[in-house]
Amino acid sequence: MPITTIGLDIAKHVFQVHGVDDRGRTVIQRRLRRADVRTYFAQIETCLIGIEACHSSHYWARTLAALGHEVRLIPPQYVRPYVRGGKNDARDAEAICEAVSRPTMRVVSIKTADQLALQALHRMRARLIHDRTATANQMRSFLSEEGFVFPQGLAGFRTRLIALLDAPQPGVTPLLRELASRFLEQLRALDEWIDGLNAQLRQAFSADETCQRLAEVVGIGPVIATAVVGTVGNARAFKNGRQFAAWIGLTPRQHSSGERTQLLGITKRGDAYLRMLFVQGARAVLRTVARRRDRLGQWLQQLLTRRHKHVVAIALANKIARITWAVLAKGIVFQPHLMSAPA
Repeated sequence: MPITTIGLDIAKHVFQVHGVDDRGRTVIQRRLRRADVRTYFAQIETCLIGIEACHSSHYWARTLAALGHEVRLIPPQYVRPYVRGGKNDARDAEAICEAVSRPTMRVVSIKTADQLALQALHRMRARLIHDRTATANQMRSFLSEEGFVFPQGLAGFRTRLIALLDAPQPGVTPLLRELASRFLEQLRALDEWIDGLNAQLRQAFSADETCQRLAEVVGIGPVIATAVVGTVGNARAFKNGRQFAAWIGLTPRQHSSGERTQLLGITKRGDAYLRMLFVQGARAVLRTVARRRDRLGQWLQQLLTRRHKHVVAIALANKIARITWAVLAKGIVFQPHLMSAPA
């Protein structure tokens, strides 16, 4: 019988294949070495292939799609309920095959190599910023044991620390003084690395027309625009802006039954980094809300009179996410004058 659907469990060296026919009967179960995967799928008839969205899944999705197959990437949490019995590669492949055959199964958009490279750039930048903050906090704790307390902010800490080390009698032990000097060297190296990554982000932003259109949206700059382009594959995979905001985790979590509807805090599902960027962009808009005279400013000021500023920031981040979806999915340009105050 011809194979219509295949569940492919990928790994580093050994791949498991589970194929069924149009009636759902198992046709093939076999293991493949990494070097034999492309050759095997080039020889069989084109079919639907399901893969868990995990490490290297986008590469194999592009490779198999180039052979004519229809490839769908499924989030691992949606595959897990279909695993029967103990976990092994054969049962994982069978569960993937079962999950991909569901007509309502949600899938992950396949990313291009350029999108993955842009994601890598953002992740490297985020890690370096985290390392810089962690190292600074550690040095703060060391110096606080000697009675030196520094102001908030990296710039103020750096200035005060340099002044402390340049003092004739710094009041710290020679060993701690040497550690602080090494910290400043590491801080300078991290700053240079982060500045280099920021320059690459600005270059990628300038070269992409979609990023330019996204930057017209209030609260979005080069960092958020490039992160969205690198993370979101096909915006039309979302039915509307609310689904896109829910995918980021900016919609309320629901706990309802019968006629009783209860909305809680946001779900915080999806990409935490992208959600953080949208919230930070919303907070940047709130800093200047007192000077805004458009409809958006009036709406935010009314919300601030009855809700905490953090709640308002989440509401604004949700609105920005929905506008972002419209710009991506419909190919339109955001028009700020539509938010102008009515005459």
